[in-house]
Amino acid sequence: MRKSLRTSSPGLSAERAAWSSGHVVAGMDEVGKGAWAGPLTLAAVVAPRDRRIYKVRDSKMLTSAERETAFDRITSWCDAYSVGHATHRECDELGMSDAQRLAAQRCLAGLGSEPTRILIDGNWDFLGDGRAETIVGGDASSLTIAAASIVAKVSRDRIMRHAARWYPGYDFERNKGYPCPRHQSVLQAWGPTAFHRRSWAFMDSLVWSNPPRHRRDAQATLF
Repeated sequence: MRKSLRTSSPGLSAERAAWSSGHVVAGMDEVGKGAWAGPLTLAAVVAPRDRRIYKVRDSKMLTSAERETAFDRITSWCDAYSVGHATHRECDELGMSDAQRLAAQRCLAGLGSEPTRILIDGNWDFLGDGRAETIVGGDASSLTIAAASIVAKVSRDRIMRHAARWYPGYDFERNKGYPCPRHQSVLQAWGPTAFHRRSWAFMDSLVWSNPPRHRRDAQATLF
């Protein structure tokens, strides 16, 4: 592991506290909230109590190659993992908060186990069912959240690299649908693809050769 990462290892203090109370613990994290294209993705990882894994860090600290290697190690190590998505259309139609709840529900439904404590990065309990423990900076301090951040990031990046084959010129294989100067310049020149989220305010000024920009009913909600 690179020297710069050796002193920043996430731990299991939150997991151990929950285990001591008899909980089945999962870490959960999301990726794609700020993207202009592609899905919002959440992952959950259930860590075993008797097997430790090393060289796991917050996904933002790792290179793409390091994340791919860590993904294989994490999915072989954990007791269970799952990934859930809200599509770009659902992000437009529902808004990001409800889209995140929907992706989380899909993720937990596919987990194959029923965690009674779910560790979430940040300070917002988007699950709202009494199981969440929010941890600010959790992707850097909690091993299971860090593991979930890698699983979510790698899963979504693979989707975006595949999408790049269908939409050449938008650099999805590099920008993964996130804002950057080249991405915006291509949008201004060519307009959005069918894979773009169409509710971003700046898209008002774009040339639309495809179906018009999505305008979500302010009263529409999933819940």
